[in-house]
Amino acid sequence: MAEYILLLRSQHYLKNISIFFPLFFAMQITDSGLIINSFIAFLSFSCCASAIYILNDYRDIEADRLHPIKKMRPLASNAIPLTRAFILMGFLLVFGFGLMLMLSPLASYVLAGYIVMNIGYCFGLKKISILDVTLIAIGFVLRLFIGSIVCDIPLSMWIIVITFLLALFLALAKRRDDVLVFLKTGKKMRESIDGYTLQFVDAAMMIMASIVIVSYLLYTTSTEVIDKLHSNHLYLTAIFVVLGVMRYLQIALVEENSGSPTKVLLHDRFLQLTIFGWFTSFSWILYA
Repeated sequence: MAEYILLLRSQHYLKNISIFFPLFFAMQITDSGLIINSFIAFLSFSCCASAIYILNDYRDIEADRLHPIKKMRPLASNAIPLTRAFILMGFLLVFGFGLMLMLSPLASYVLAGYIVMNIGYCFGLKKISILDVTLIAIGFVLRLFIGSIVCDIPLSMWIIVITFLLALFLALAKRRDDVLVFLKTGKKMRESIDGYTLQFVDAAMMIMASIVIVSYLLYTTSTEVIDKLHSNHLYLTAIFVVLGVMRYLQIALVEENSGSPTKVLLHDRFLQLTIFGWFTSFSWILYA
């Protein structure tokens, strides 16, 4: 059972929490009906995402077997037979998509786009440098759109832009880890690695980190946002955004341990406190 849980990569469901973002920023997080809709969408998306992870693991079996950590994945280590993995993948895909279709046909179109995009990613698009990290970032934006559709809440352009940029920053940090593995062992963990160097990734991360912070400051000081949320104190929460970005840069550039953003978030106490501080302060300003 433990191997199947690993195959599903359930720890990555943390990424799908962004489906709840439209609900939170629209100050409707207390609406039980909308929370149920968001949770169903979360469950549906998570099932389909797990199916894609299984497909990706199958496509990356040989490369994973060369990786010092990924070689322990269920398929790479032969802990789970391929036949069973394919059956599980099919079930998750049908169940997840069917659930979304019943909840919202429009949201199911977005989910279908996510599935098609990631199948393309698994079968070749991930080999194209820059495009690979861009597709990962787009995936986070599609999560926002699904959350927006199932709750019938319009998305702010600021939330879309900031989410995309932050996801791109995290994806670049992950690629940095692949570059480090290549420099240390001479083994290419992915074909797109030829399009990256340590200097390029570091520069790109610095650019994204800067834009994320500036975009957040512009968002919190925007007249439109101030009028909508009836508060001109949101800019105070920017301190937590700055601290969070700086800490992640430290993890990537100093500690050289940014291979898995999910693991970093689940284990790094500083980041957890930073996110808690942002969430608490933002919620207090928003809902008080």
